[in-house]
Amino acid sequence: MKKYLRGSIVLLFSLLSGILFGLGLILAGMANPAKVLAFLDLDGLWDPSLALVMGDAISISLVTFTLAKRRHLSFLKLSMHFPKSSSVDKHLIFGSLIFGVGWGLAGICPGPAFVLLGINNFKGQIFVIAMLIGMSLFELLKNYLNTQNDETYYRLSNEK
Repeated sequence: MKKYLRGSIVLLFSLLSGILFGLGLILAGMANPAKVLAFLDLDGLWDPSLALVMGDAISISLVTFTLAKRRHLSFLKLSMHFPKSSSVDKHLIFGSLIFGVGWGLAGICPGPAFVLLGINNFKGQIFVIAMLIGMSLFELLKNYLNTQNDETYYRLSNEK
């Protein structure tokens, strides 16, 4: 019974966090592709308001993550997981470029896409479908390349 209750509390806090995040995206204008594209349009009618939103988010995250890294368990007594690597490699750079191009073309990134999906927005639906297809293609390509590398390694090690 206690485990069931704890799982329910975790789900409740997850739901509340998601709702708070979605409301924040809506209030900040991040779920409005036109506002995002106006922010990215440095040569036209630039709308700098999202820079303030991002600056606030970065500031709050910096403080929150600094405090969280001092803890071993969350407030719900769950283990804390932080990235182990801080290196900048080709995967990070290439992924960032793809993310930036997609954000610039559509004016949507993954968080706001799910907000748009929740309000039955067609552009959000197309974005989420395309995002899921892209993620699936990446996994297929990664698995294929890993298989090729394993086969090459096996072949080379047997030739000796």
